[in-house]
Amino acid sequence: MIEQRLSNFEFAEAFKSRTKAFALRTIKLYQALPYKPEAQVVGKQLIRSATAVAANYRAACRARSGAEFSAKIGVVLEEADESLFWLEILEEAEIVAANRLIELKKEADELTAILTKIRKSAALKK
Repeated sequence: MIEQRLSNFEFAEAFKSRTKAFALRTIKLYQALPYKPEAQVVGKQLIRSATAVAANYRAACRARSGAEFSAKIGVVLEEADESLFWLEILEEAEIVAANRLIELKKEADELTAILTKIRKSAALKK
């Protein structure tokens, strides 16, 4: 069986779409939050970090050097992990029911894992 692998360009384009979809899903979640101060504050923090994942990944793809790419991927990783944190806060503060957050938390965790591998790979290329 021949293993089919994505080219770097194909991976980057697919990952851009995935991070953008994650950002859009968090915006939809925010729109459904109760209009209570704590929900709005945490929700806005989540939107900032989740949209930063997508925006900063796009910027990383346009990096002019390996060092710039590595630095930008580090930022993307931090934002993905921060997004997971805010999702956990929404759940643990009982602002959103845990079952409504399962898929978003899973996606944030998967994005974090993928970005960790990308960062490690980029560091090895230095």
